[in-house]
Amino acid sequence: MSTQRLTGTVMRSTGSFYDVLAPDGRHYNCRVRGKIRLEGIKETNPVAVGDHVAFDPEHEIGSITEILPRTNHILRTSVKKTGHSHILAANVDQALLVVTLAMPRTSLGFIDRFLVSAEAYRIPQVIVFNKKDLLLPEESELTQQLIALYTSLGVTCFSVSAREESTDAVRHMLLDKITLIAGHSGVGKSTLLNKLAPHIEQTVGDISSSSEKGTHTTTFAEMFQLDERTFVIDTPGVKEWGLVDIQRQELSDYFPEMRDRRLGCKFGARCIHVSEPKCAVLDAVQSGAIAPSRYQNYLGMLLGEDNRK
Repeated sequence: MSTQRLTGTVMRSTGSFYDVLAPDGRHYNCRVRGKIRLEGIKETNPVAVGDHVAFDPEHEIGSITEILPRTNHILRTSVKKTGHSHILAANVDQALLVVTLAMPRTSLGFIDRFLVSAEAYRIPQVIVFNKKDLLLPEESELTQQLIALYTSLGVTCFSVSAREESTDAVRHMLLDKITLIAGHSGVGKSTLLNKLAPHIEQTVGDISSSSEKGTHTTTFAEMFQLDERTFVIDTPGVKEWGLVDIQRQELSDYFPEMRDRRLGCKFGARCIHVSEPKCAVLDAVQSGAIAPSRYQNYLGMLLGEDNRK
């Protein structure tokens, strides 16, 4: 006989089983009751880490019976199932992307796709430029230029060496929030997490000397508790980032520097800022008020070009 219905937060997902944290601090191992997957949901993982769920703690394995309303979620296209999306996390306060300009290199297209995905759900964004100790002088200069660019767009930025120095500034930024942490394999996510909270004990992978790519060390998304009110969600290394459910006409709304100017376009909301006359966004690109890299990445997303990596 089923016990009383409980609610909790999904802390870990393995695809079939979910670790659910109840308000009293107890953890329950649960599976999804089948009918949740039959409601036309297009996600490969309808239950995500960070979801608030209702469940029946039956015997050793509980049953998740309902996904409670989300405040937000961040997702990308599924790399395994065409036409579906993959939710990285739900109900987050901010999204943090760990990037490196060398060993391995994170492309600006990948960065901008991540920022757009978060901005689409009004999730504040953070970029941590890691491995600054490995950068050549010109790469260090580029890092500072990128920090200036993204800071001007409202993105919080840090330049750190997670392996070599204090990460107290990043730790302070995490306090009292639920933060999703993402990035390519090999950028130092696990090293950063271990520095922020040694009890996490994430496995650190090596970098291939031939490809300069990282090895996957995180297999499933998992939420960790740093203190009573601070949580971080570690996600598997992401090779590419495909946008989901963003229409051509609305894409520029998720570029703050374009959103602030599009009302000045002759065709208003119908303008997609490619070749239209009297386009305020194109004028800003020509004058240098909008960074060329941002506009080129916007065009890539608009035209469906492959700048996901």
